Amino acid sequence: MVDDSIVKASSTMALGTIFSRITGLVRNLMLASVLGTALLGDTYNVGNTMPNILYNILIGGALTAVFVPQIVRSLRDSDGGEGFISKLYSSVVTVLFILTLIGVLAAPLLVNIYAPEFNGRPEFNLTVAFMRYCLPQIFFLGVFMLLGQIANAKNKFGPMMWAPVLNNLIVIALLTWFLLNRRDISVGNISDAEVAWLGLGTTFGYLAQAAILLPVIRRTGIKLKFRFDWRNSGLGKSVKLAGWSFIYAAISQLSYLVTVNLATSAGVKAAESGISTGVGFTPYQNAYLIMILPHSVITVSLITALLPRLSNHVIDNQLSELKESLTSALKTVAVFTVPAALVFLTFGPLIAKNLYFDLPANDANYLGLVLSGLSLGLIPLSINLIIMRGLNAFENVKAQAQINLIINIVAILLSVAGVMVFAPEWVTVWLGVTFPIHYLLGTFLSFRFLARHGLRIRLRPILYFYTKLMLVTGIGLLPLWLLRNQIPGGNFLQLILVLVATSLIYILTSRLLKIDEVSDAVKLLLRSTEIGRAHV
Repeated sequence: MVDDSIVKASSTMALGTIFSRITGLVRNLMLASVLGTALLGDTYNVGNTMPNILYNILIGGALTAVFVPQIVRSLRDSDGGEGFISKLYSSVVTVLFILTLIGVLAAPLLVNIYAPEFNGRPEFNLTVAFMRYCLPQIFFLGVFMLLGQIANAKNKFGPMMWAPVLNNLIVIALLTWFLLNRRDISVGNISDAEVAWLGLGTTFGYLAQAAILLPVIRRTGIKLKFRFDWRNSGLGKSVKLAGWSFIYAAISQLSYLVTVNLATSAGVKAAESGISTGVGFTPYQNAYLIMILPHSVITVSLITALLPRLSNHVIDNQLSELKESLTSALKTVAVFTVPAALVFLTFGPLIAKNLYFDLPANDANYLGLVLSGLSLGLIPLSINLIIMRGLNAFENVKAQAQINLIINIVAILLSVAGVMVFAPEWVTVWLGVTFPIHYLLGTFLSFRFLARHGLRIRLRPILYFYTKLMLVTGIGLLPLWLLRNQIPGGNFLQLILVLVATSLIYILTSRLLKIDEVSDAVKLLLRSTEIGRAHV
């Protein structure tokens, strides 16, 4: 298992992520209540998602992983990395400003690309308006991520994970006003002022999220200055790596573009055929946010705390320590993500009905079916991130781009094939089903590329360990699923019973079968909770 320093860092981040996801869930629930899960919800979600899409395509990959090893290396410079970091900060801020400006001007084109079914409909102009109000998020999100990575490199992990809570609270406050004053909004009656408030209010949340990290950076001893003497600054390697990161992200977003197009098109066709249940992009997005929660809390927190250490292992040529760290991370993450994935698979509709209790039963049930489709993708997604961060430590972004190209070609082919086979109301569910398939392929490819660096992690023991966890979880879930119609109480009591019973059976069966990693993880969880509370 991972050591105490990593536990301390990851637990603080995990708690922040939990609060961030809880407030984010409340935010999404309120959005669904205000805007619904059909076409009006899609106009906002397409407009509000676009900043993240452009950010991820153009610079996000570099900021989240590529620059961390570079920053870690710079900390060994005589000035403690201040010169390199200031130049990096100045260049990133400049690029972000230009990208934001271009994005705002190109909003109509972007809507045509991502939601062509809206063209010629009232939803088109509404989506353009939302997008223009939201696109400045690119700038603030980029600044936030860069500041967060600087803080992480200086072993200040908590603030980056806690800052989104402030963002969510600002939007929640805005949506509360709408719920109290305007619950009957539709595509036809939403005013320009209400569109502006929703769009700018969301963007203001990102501004606050970035601004709150500035005093954190000052406390690390790094004084950020605008420096434009980029020649011979050491940024050349960063730019080269960022170029491969751009290719990686562009490939990912091409697949995402297909997903958004197919989902929104399915929503429009379903609405035209008289199907009132929201089956477009919004159910997919909300189901994805539920599925990704264990990944964000456990995997992202752990690997974010681990990445600076992985980078130092590579710098110091400590391959055995690197292998041990990655293997330990794979097993620790599995203990939590495997049972979560199987719970999502078997009880997706029940989970959705509890979380989205304000939605009509049919809408919530459909969202739950999408969640079940996505569920098993949680396992290879988490494995893939861990191994990819191993490649990041070697600064091999080219390999990641190649892997991403292959898996996204498969994802696109599967998605398009599903549209040709299934009726519009089932397209979004199918898009969920394709997710675990292409990520499973990506996982095996990432192991192969990591081995090229002389780091061979044996797959058989890893597969055996994951299989044991799936069987142990299944022992608890199978009888509950077979007896699901006889479980007493309403949706909430049923869900609590399922979660408690599955957890107890999982822990007890693991002890009987001597799967020590589960017991160790439970102890780690209890210890990390104490550590996390102490360091919030």
